[in-house]
This record gives sequence, C-alpha cells and structure tokens, in this order.
Amino acid sequence: MSRRSAVAWRRSSRQQLTGSPADPILSAVRSPLIPLLCLTAAASTLPIGVFPTLLPDLDRVAHLSDVEIGALSGAFGFARMVIDVPVGLFVARHLRWALRMSPMFLTVGILAIASGGPFGVLLAGRVVMGLAHSLGMVAWLTTLLRREHDGRVGASLNAFELSAMLGMLGGVGLIGSLPSRLGWNVALLIASVPQLVAVAVAPWLARTVPPSHSVAAPATSQLGRGPRSGDRITLLVGLAFATGAVLATAYSTAELFMLPLRGSRELGLERASVARMLVIAQTCDILALLPVGFLADRVGPTRLLGLVVLSMAASSLLIGFGDVSAVAVGAALMGLAMAGWMLPLAVLRNETPPAQMAWRTALYRVGVDGGLFAGPFIAGFLGRHVSVLPIALAAMLVTLALVCFVAPASDRHAGRGNP
Repeated sequence: MSRRSAVAWRRSSRQQLTGSPADPILSAVRSPLIPLLCLTAAASTLPIGVFPTLLPDLDRVAHLSDVEIGALSGAFGFARMVIDVPVGLFVARHLRWALRMSPMFLTVGILAIASGGPFGVLLAGRVVMGLAHSLGMVAWLTTLLRREHDGRVGASLNAFELSAMLGMLGGVGLIGSLPSRLGWNVALLIASVPQLVAVAVAPWLARTVPPSHSVAAPATSQLGRGPRSGDRITLLVGLAFATGAVLATAYSTAELFMLPLRGSRELGLERASVARMLVIAQTCDILALLPVGFLADRVGPTRLLGLVVLSMAASSLLIGFGDVSAVAVGAALMGLAMAGWMLPLAVLRNETPPAQMAWRTALYRVGVDGGLFAGPFIAGFLGRHVSVLPIALAAMLVTLALVCFVAPASDRHAGRGNP
C-alpha cells in the first residue's frame, strides 16, 4: 500500500468512527444532539402557545383590566428584549449551565402564573418565562451552530424551527381539548406538563456539549465592536430592522390581545374557540414554512418579504374588525405571514459584512423583542380606543411592503443557505 493510500485509509477509518463531516448521515444517527435539541425546543415552547388562550379567562374570571392584560402579555417580550445581550455573554462562557437552567426557570414561571396569585405574581411569572425562553433559545441555537459545521446547518436549523412550531401548535391544541369547566390556572398546569420533558432531558443535553472553554471564542474586541466607518447602512438594512419590529408588533397585538379578547368580548368565543383560531394560524405557518424558504432561495427574500408584510396587514384588519369567519381568515393569513418570520434577517444578512453580522443580529433581536412587548402593551393602554392600533399597523405594513417592492434588488447571497 502506498503512503498516499495509507493516509486516505486512516482518514476514512477515523471519519467512520467519529461521524465526521465526511459522513453526515452516520454522524446524525450516532449523535443525539439534534434530536435532544428538537425535543427540548418543542417541550419548552409548548407553554408559550398555551398562554394566549388563557386571556379570555383572565379578563372574565380574574377581572384584570386592559392595561394589566396588556402588561402581562407584553412582559414576555420585554424580558427578552432586556436580557438579549447579557444572555449572549453568559451563554458564550457557560453554555452547559444555560442548557440546564432554562427549563427549570421556565417551570418556575409557569408555577407562578398557575398559582393564580395577585397581579404582581402573575407579572413576575411572565417575566421569568421570558427570561427563561431567551436563555434557552440563545443556548440551543449556539449549541446547534457550534456543532453543525459540516454542511448540515440549514437542515438542522429547519428541523429545530419546525420542532418549536410543533410545540406551539401542541400547546394550543392541548389546552383547547381540555374541558372548559377547568379553571384557567388548572388548565395551564395540565397543558404545561409536557414541559417537564425538557427539564428531564436538560442534563443529558448538557453532557453532549463540549465545555465552553474548549470552543474557540471570538475576541472581545470583535464581539463588542460596532459598525466600522466603511460599513454602509443601506436602505435594505433599515428596511430589515423596521420590518422585523413592525411584524413582531402586529403579530403580538393580534395573538396576545386582539384575537383572544375581541373574540371573547365581541364574538363570544370561549377558550376552546380561541384555541381553534390559533391552531389555524400555527397550521398555516407550518405548511407554508418550506415553500416560503424555497421561494426565498429563488426569487430573493426582499420581494417575498413584501408579500409577507401585506399578508400581515390584511390579517391585522380582519382580526381587528371582522366577524368570526373573517377572523379565521385573518388567523390563516397571520400564519402565512409568520412563515416568513426569518425573511427580514435574510435581507439583513445579504447587506451585512461578515464581521458585522453578530452586532447587527443582536440589534435586530432587540427590535423584534421590543415589538413583541409593544404590541399588547400599547393595545392594553389604548383600552376602548384599541381599534386604531390595527389600522395604524396595517398602514405601516403596507408602506413597508411598497418599499420592499421598489427597493433595489440586492439579494446577492440568495440561495446560499438559510440565515
């Protein structure tokens, strides 16, 4: 055997034993990391889908005011917005601890809300849920992106996102199937039982991850550096930031205020009926996810983003002013729009130098989580005048859609993988 053949034979043998990038299928089968991440994401996201269906009960039974309901709904996004950057720094140094702690903190938040205690306790529980979910999401994505260096990152990200969406759908479907005679806090506890799977799996998941000190970390100067003078802020960069924030605001307004509360007060929808509306949205989201990704790879994300934004604008108006049938159509359009949730980030990536991607992504996350907070909070503050909010959001979304259609195409990286 020649020297070259011997080297090739040894390399092949080592790849077969380790499941290296040369054999992605064997690696995926032998490594439990991706299945564990997907299972954890689904179980931890399930309680997030449960909460909107409880809002009619919090209105009628707990007698919370519109301002209190808006603050309670928005507290989740507010906590995420505040913690985004500190969580990133913590996860970079203590990834294993983050993987262990997130499901436990989420359980604490659920128990606080399920206690049915005074408003302060409910608000604290919702804040803890937001902090826990932000910690978990950053830790799960960091784990996945560090591990998937062999050309399978796109498929792994899709599997992870689909798992989280299935968790949301499962939560809505589960609580919708429970008898309406159950108290809202008892229904929350029962529907959140699958989240204990994430608590049980967390130590096993943490053991599959190498210690943080064994992974080369970027220099602090690179992580904390803002835009350089040579990095232009283009029209499409501003469009990505604005669209992400307004989409998040419209989504949270519809799901965490308008649909459950207007459905209950004006249309007579019970908890199960609200859950069915949300199941429509989640199902359309899941069904449209792959087609939207396929189209984005071929026509570029900017033009497709315009259609997504128009879909959300129509959804806001239908949910804000329609009858039961129109609200159902609005829920379906909201699901279609949420299938394009990642398109603003794809536009941002296409316009951002690699050295600035982490910085701009962090700012983008703050804007999106701020939108998740602002939507229900502003709706609750407006009270009886809340009907102006869907109109204002629809006007902003239509304006952004027009910008998407007329903006100069710069999808130069389209089709090179998912963001």
